[in-house]
Order: sequence, then C-alpha cells, then structure tokens
Amino acid sequence: MTAPVPRRTIGRVLPPQPARAAVTMLVFTALLYVVEIADVISGDALERNGIQPRETGDLDGILWSPLLHGDWAHLAANTVPFLVFGFLAMAGGVRQFVLVTATIWLLGGLGVWLTGEDGTYHIGASGLVFGWLAFLLTRGFFARSGRQIAVAVVLFLIWGGVLFGVLPGQPGISWQAHLFGALAGVLAAWLVARADRPAVVAP
Repeated sequence: MTAPVPRRTIGRVLPPQPARAAVTMLVFTALLYVVEIADVISGDALERNGIQPRETGDLDGILWSPLLHGDWAHLAANTVPFLVFGFLAMAGGVRQFVLVTATIWLLGGLGVWLTGEDGTYHIGASGLVFGWLAFLLTRGFFARSGRQIAVAVVLFLIWGGVLFGVLPGQPGISWQAHLFGALAGVLAAWLVARADRPAVVAP
C-alpha cells in the first residue's frame, strides 16, 4: 500500500513565525536605507554599481542592483510593497523564502542584463517587488490552494495596477526589471508548488 507524504507549505498564507518574519523584513528594509545613506554620502557613486546591460565586467551589478536606489523617493515608493510582499512570501518558511528571492534576484537581474538598453544602469528593489507579487499572485493556482488564491485576489485588487509597469514606455523606469522579476516570480511559484506536491512512498 502507498501513501502520500503530507504537504508542508502548500496552503499556508502567513509565515509560520510571523513576528520573526516581520523583524526579518524590517531588517532587510533597513539595509536598503543604510545603503541609500551610504550612496548619498558617496555623492551617488554607489548607483554606478547597478546592472549595465551586456557589459561583462559589470555582471556583479546583478548582485547589487536591488539594494540601490536613485533617490529617497525611489526608495520610499518601494518600501511598503517590499515589506508586505516580502512578509507574505515567507509563508513557506525562511529556506523557501531565500530560494524564491534568489530565483527572482538572479534570473530577473540576468534578464535585465540581456535585454536592457545600451549605456543604461538599472537599479532598485522593484524587480524583487514585482517578483514577489507575481509569486504571490500565481502560487495558489499552481498549488490549487483556495486560501492562497483568496490572498492573490486581495493583492490584485490593491496592487494589480502596478503590473502595467512591465510594459515599456515609461522614461526612467526599468520595465525590464519589472518584467523579468515578475517572470522569475511565476517560475518560483511553479517550482514551489511542484516541490510541495505529495510524493508516493513505499510502505
């Protein structure tokens, strides 16, 4: 006789340790503000560490880009969704959150590096924000979780309008970061749901 292994995270909508998740996201957000302070002190020199498309010497910009912002208004615009989406994305636990975030961070950044306009620098946490949002909007459908779909509907009603940011045409906005961050978020949602499907084991 065979039996399925119980699903561990597939229907969860809040982190298993909400207080720890909230503190983690507050610390992560505080890091963005510390980096912006350092950028201001440096005379905006840190901003040049962003992604410069197809420049092989600037591939490390993929690592630094989400931590950098053009100014305080840019950072402030990302702060609330960064906190909310990051907190909710921790529903599967810290390990899953790290894997999801790394997928969005690296694949989204690589997409920008491959497709961005020559001579531009791409910075900002909005790629992560779009990736987490796409992850939260789609994971319930991949996992067939009614609770996660309900959360997705609420998030879409509140923030769905920002998804137009994946379209080109807004001067000074890295739509490539939005688009490839979102695509990486969908991929991460599929991978998470696939990993959480029940496996069959021998008695």
